[in-house]
Amino acid sequence: MPSDPFVEIDAITALGPVRYLDARDAAAFAAGHAPNAIRAPSNDWDTAAKIPGSGFENTAYWEKTLTDLGIDDTATAVVYDPGGMTNAARVWFILQYFGARAVIVNGGWPALADASVPQGVGPGSGFKARPNAGAVGLVDRATLKTQLNGEAHVFDTRTRAEYTGEDQRKNARGGHLPGARHLSHTDLLDNGRVKPASEVRAMLDRVGFEPGDHIVTHCEGGGRAAFGAAAAVRAGFDDVRVYYLSFGDWAKDDTCPIVRD
Repeated sequence: MPSDPFVEIDAITALGPVRYLDARDAAAFAAGHAPNAIRAPSNDWDTAAKIPGSGFENTAYWEKTLTDLGIDDTATAVVYDPGGMTNAARVWFILQYFGARAVIVNGGWPALADASVPQGVGPGSGFKARPNAGAVGLVDRATLKTQLNGEAHVFDTRTRAEYTGEDQRKNARGGHLPGARHLSHTDLLDNGRVKPASEVRAMLDRVGFEPGDHIVTHCEGGGRAAFGAAAAVRAGFDDVRVYYLSFGDWAKDDTCPIVRD
């Protein structure tokens, strides 16, 4: 697994064999895509991750899904989306969680569209899913609830209005988890590209994260949390988890504390 989840266009060649995964919608894919790319239906994957029977605990489901998509261990999956990188981050998180080599194109399709990049390889012969094999693991609501004693350092990647509770989205309750540190995922971007590792690290340092922290990212429903986790790894943190079901899952349980300040 590359140490940096993000890859610059000019560094794709150094990855060896690559398999491009396009996390855009079908119309955008049809209009143009990376050479030999395969479309990764990120919205379908997101739905599957959140429903009983095909959630992350269903290894057989994901093994078949990734095998059917053509993923195997012979190539690095190079994932891109329209440019926000949250859909690509969803795909990246799922791939790396189950043990596939994967990176996110920094800048997404806008950076890739006119670039000269190596041809992608075709579908592989099969994939063996290995849960929790990647650099970033998974945390559920029950586990995170027990870690709010200081064991977990929560990284809230939502907007400031979501964090304060001004914007409750569709939730009955609004606010943030006790002790959560806030950086909107957009704070980590500069002209549509994730900032360099040193800048991301400085930003995380400023909001209170320290070396060795057990970082748990969340957003409203997974994509921004996955992006924040990738950014934390880029910054050099090596104990990072994603609460993929995120605040939408937390807020529906009245026993889970929420604060507004």
